[in-house]
Amino acid sequence: MLNLKRVKRDQAGFTLVEIAIVMVIIGLLIGGVLKGQAMIENAKVKRVVKQADEIRAAVMTFYDKYGVYPGDENLANVPPVGGDGSGNGNGQITGTEIYEVYRDLSLAGMIGGTYNGTSDLPKHAFGGNMDLIWVNAPGATTPPAHYLRFYNLPAEVCQEIDTKHDDGNYAAGSIVGSAGYTAGTTVAILYMQF
Repeated sequence: MLNLKRVKRDQAGFTLVEIAIVMVIIGLLIGGVLKGQAMIENAKVKRVVKQADEIRAAVMTFYDKYGVYPGDENLANVPPVGGDGSGNGNGQITGTEIYEVYRDLSLAGMIGGTYNGTSDLPKHAFGGNMDLIWVNAPGATTPPAHYLRFYNLPAEVCQEIDTKHDDGNYAAGSIVGSAGYTAGTTVAILYMQF
């Protein structure tokens, strides 16, 4: 009988201190993962804004060098390498010229990548397309202008960009959305005035 009681005492479980330590470690790991995800999301938001800045710089460099907008150009020797696109030279990037923009910039060595000029568009950090076009953005009270358009961005991302770089109102300012910034939804098009 004594041996039986002794065996039961030797089969002790985890102490509360050991369980607490394990729980703290698990909490730290979960917190680290969540913080890492937030950092990745923040980096992607910054990348969207940086892509807009890079395209602006490339387009303006092209314009300074050749005197026409990429995509809109209709000169045989612009850019010097590659064939001429279908631009009309009116100073407005419209219609199918949106595809030729990136082909011209790529051929001029101002952006990376290869574009066919008829259907290829660059992707933004969240996986959707982006383009540059002469348009009157939704809710705009001013005449049409060149806008960078980002397709299928999460509404929270649009809200953050609009708040940091404009007025935070999806229907007004130089950054506007095609729909309200409702959490958990996707905004079809985010317009950033060029």
